[in-house]
Amino acid sequence: MKIPILLIVFTCLSLTSLAQKEIAWVVTYNPESQSIEFTASIAKGWHLYSQHIADGAGPVATSFAFDELNGIKLKGKVEEPESIRKYDPSFEATLNYFEGKVIFVQHMLKTTKNASTITGSITYMLCNDTMCLPPVDAPFTIEIPN
Repeated sequence: MKIPILLIVFTCLSLTSLAQKEIAWVVTYNPESQSIEFTASIAKGWHLYSQHIADGAGPVATSFAFDELNGIKLKGKVEEPESIRKYDPSFEATLNYFEGKVIFVQHMLKTTKNASTITGSITYMLCNDTMCLPPVDAPFTIEIPN
């Protein structure tokens, strides 16, 4: 009984490490627009789902969670560019997703001079034409200059 459980655990860990190779996230601060930019570079043949997936449609929508906001207030929600919208027979739903490179933007406002650090996580799921990888929670930390 222990062997099948271990096999499942190792398979999930292997798929999670594969997801790390199929996408690279870079989180930067843009002082001109006072925004945080989340840039995803997605490997050829894979796609990343939009934040806007209908409930129950199947894949996990990309989401952003913010833990620590030292002297910073977020303005609105994370914005994304126009996505590819296509029917996916695997999920039997029309889905929004991105290929190649995509930049998500969170506008912010410094509320104190000592505004410095933002921490949080990005939850996302990647698929290609034949399979989907398990959802991943990728932590991030970004320093905001004074």
